[in-house]
Amino acid sequence: MSAPSPFHTPRCLSAAAPAAKAKLTHPGKAILAGGIAGGIEICITFPTEYVKTQLQLDEKANPPRYKGIGDCVKQTVDGHGVRGLYRGLSSLLYGSIPKAAVRFGTFEFLSNQIRDEQGKLSSQQSLVCGLGAGVVEAVLIVCPMETVKVKFIHDQCSPKPRFRGFFHGVREIVREQGLKGTYQGLTATVLKQGSNQAIRFFVMTSLKNWYKGDNPTMEMNPLITGLFGAAAGAASVFGNTPLDVIKTRMQGLQADKYKSTWDCAYKIMKYEGPVAFYKGTVPRLGRVCLDVALVFIIYEEVVKILNKVWKTD
Repeated sequence: MSAPSPFHTPRCLSAAAPAAKAKLTHPGKAILAGGIAGGIEICITFPTEYVKTQLQLDEKANPPRYKGIGDCVKQTVDGHGVRGLYRGLSSLLYGSIPKAAVRFGTFEFLSNQIRDEQGKLSSQQSLVCGLGAGVVEAVLIVCPMETVKVKFIHDQCSPKPRFRGFFHGVREIVREQGLKGTYQGLTATVLKQGSNQAIRFFVMTSLKNWYKGDNPTMEMNPLITGLFGAAAGAASVFGNTPLDVIKTRMQGLQADKYKSTWDCAYKIMKYEGPVAFYKGTVPRLGRVCLDVALVFIIYEEVVKILNKVWKTD
């Protein structure tokens, strides 16, 4: 019997299955799933966003109108009923759907360009893609949406509210200030959203990579997705709440007293101290953790459904 060739490949190795490859999410699916997730999430969490914004607008020099979260809720319900906690929802709802759609669509588009051969995305790569997604959503959707929302909520604090609804409010803002009136605080918004999504996608991807280990095709339980999403949301809150406070001040009805984003930050530090940069942190923490958890859960589940009915391979 002849000796085996040194170039002979053992049968067991030649038949070995190739390494598992993660399935890429088509940007179109990401846009649709993101929009659905964003719309459902904001309807659930808006009251906490309302309270957070009210506390951030409640400057020390006024003096403070609210003693805390509970007092803000009580005064709002006493004066406007439970519906008062949803004042400004329409402006945020109209923007939340395209915001989440643009965010996830941009993230998947960018990440699909730089994943490795197994479809895996590193933590550092997800940070860059998240930053890009945050900047795009800030410019296209978030800045005008947030400006209108903050003006609506701030308007309710006035003795005689002027805005009768979303479209009336937008029309009045544009009539008085032009389109630039809906783009107040653009720099702060870009900084906030860019850092927000960079932190969230970095943490989320890091946790998912750790959980899946060497099996990138593993499907995650919605509960695990939610827990990871909450952790990502908490990280973003502690990482950029000062930027959120500055953005809110720059978009309020008294924004004209600030010359720029940097002037706003300087005046807050000078007249109110560093603690003012973390006003509204507690209600924001609760809202954001729930927000990010819900968005990632709904997004992932909708993508699973779309993968069954929408073949893109």
